[in-house]
Order: sequence, then C-alpha cells, then structure tokens
Amino acid sequence: MFLVDVILSGLILGGIYALIAMGLSLQYGVARIMNLAYGEFTIAASFLAYVMFTLAGVSPILALAVAMPASFALNWAIYRVLMTPLVKRAKSPGALDVDSILATFGLLFVVQGILLMIFGGSYVSYSYLAVPVQIIGSTVALNRLLAAGLAVAIALALTLFLMRTRIGTAIRAVSVNPAAAPLVGIDTTAYAAFAFGLGGALVAASGVLVSMFFTFNAAMGVVFTMKALIVVIMGGVGNIFGALIAGLILGLAESLTAAFLDGGLTLAVNFALFLAILLIRPTGLFGKAAR
Repeated sequence: MFLVDVILSGLILGGIYALIAMGLSLQYGVARIMNLAYGEFTIAASFLAYVMFTLAGVSPILALAVAMPASFALNWAIYRVLMTPLVKRAKSPGALDVDSILATFGLLFVVQGILLMIFGGSYVSYSYLAVPVQIIGSTVALNRLLAAGLAVAIALALTLFLMRTRIGTAIRAVSVNPAAAPLVGIDTTAYAAFAFGLGGALVAASGVLVSMFFTFNAAMGVVFTMKALIVVIMGGVGNIFGALIAGLILGLAESLTAAFLDGGLTLAVNFALFLAILLIRPTGLFGKAAR
C-alpha cells in the first residue's frame, strides 16, 4: 500500500501543478507574455484565502468566487495598461519576450514587496478539512483530495470552454497564428487581454487550493513560477492538455523521488526530467514545431 500512497500523492500534487501551469500557458501561449510575476499572484491568492478563513471564517471554496474574478480583472488591467504598449512597440517576438521578461521581473518585486509589507516574511497556514480519508486502502487528507478534485474540474471546464465556444475558438486562433487571426475579424489585442486575464483567474484558483494544505510565505512565488515554467515547456507552449499531462508527470516524479530517494533531490529530478524531454522533444510533449 506504500506505493499506492506515493502514486496517489503524486497524482494529487500533479493536478495542482497542472492547474498552476495552465494559466501561464494561456498568458504565454496566447498573449505572448512571459510573466515572471506569475508565482507572486499564486501566493497573493493564498494569502487572500488565509485572511478570509482566519478572520471571517469563509471557506476557501467560497474564496474562489472572490479570488478568481478579482485576479481576472487585475491581470486584464495589467495587460491593457502595462503589456499592450510593449506588444505594440515590439518589432519581433524575440523583442517582446525580452521586454515582457523585464517588465514582469519588475512587477514580481512590486507584488512581493506589497505582500512582505502586509504579512511579513513568516510562514503561515490554516487547518481546513485536514481529516484522513481512505481511498483504495490509502489514507489521504481530505483537503488535498478536495483541492485535486477542484483542480481537475476547473481544468476540464477550461478545456470545454476553449474547445466548444466561439470565444475559445478565437483564443485558440490567436494562439496558433496571431498574424492571420485579424484576417477573419478577430481582435487579437482584445482576446490576448482576455486570455491574460483568464490565466490570472486560474493562478488565483491554484493559489487558493494550494493554501488549503500548504505552508507558505510572501517570498515563495518564485517556486511556483519555476514549476509552472517547467510544466508549460514540457507539455508544449500553449497546449492545455500538454500542461495537464506534464503536471501529472512532474507530481509523480517528485512523489517517487521523495519516497524512494531523498526529498532534497526533487528539484534536481525536476530539471533532469525537463532536460530529458527537451532533448527528445524540443517543442515539448505535445508542442508543434514552428513552420
């Protein structure tokens, strides 16, 4: 049963990683913005859930209804105010990558500084549904199971939205060929802003879910940014299904490493797996080579 525990733990962790990465996949794959402040928004949502639960007794599930729309609006505004001028002046995709990295690197310190000013550098956590549940002979904390279930539900809802709606089709068109999309009447700037905001909503959801079972502080955003980048590139930039599979692979790899080798080696295994996939598939597991 030990192996079952390890695999189940890895799948739960991988589901959370996948949800975290899906937002960045939208922001980079559609809006073409490499958002280095991404993890800071994860932590900001975690702190929002923490404050709502500890001060007002509001369930983290209800906190999702506050965090996701608020983060969508904030990220949409960031794209419109900060990123749109960079997009318009960029003479090439490479130039936009450089400008967006520099801009979001500065934004990272702004958000992190605000969080440190309000909450300090101490680690915080709260207890929500931290009760054991038996699944196929394995014991799992209910909060972890609930977080993984909600992550999968949100990921499925996003997939259906992108595949079955006109807005989703337009977003995919902008992702595949932003130069040709305007030829069929698609406002690339508007849909890029929407995708950037939608990515913000997803990162807020992941932050709330992570806060249910994770101890965190204001300086941990870079960890989530790094995980998201690894998953996005492993799965294929802009590929939501790829982010899901890569997130599950990463979660399983971490869980197996911690169980059978050493918990301190999880980061090394992450990068080893990342490099191995890129050597075999330079565009990621489900990415397509540029034509």
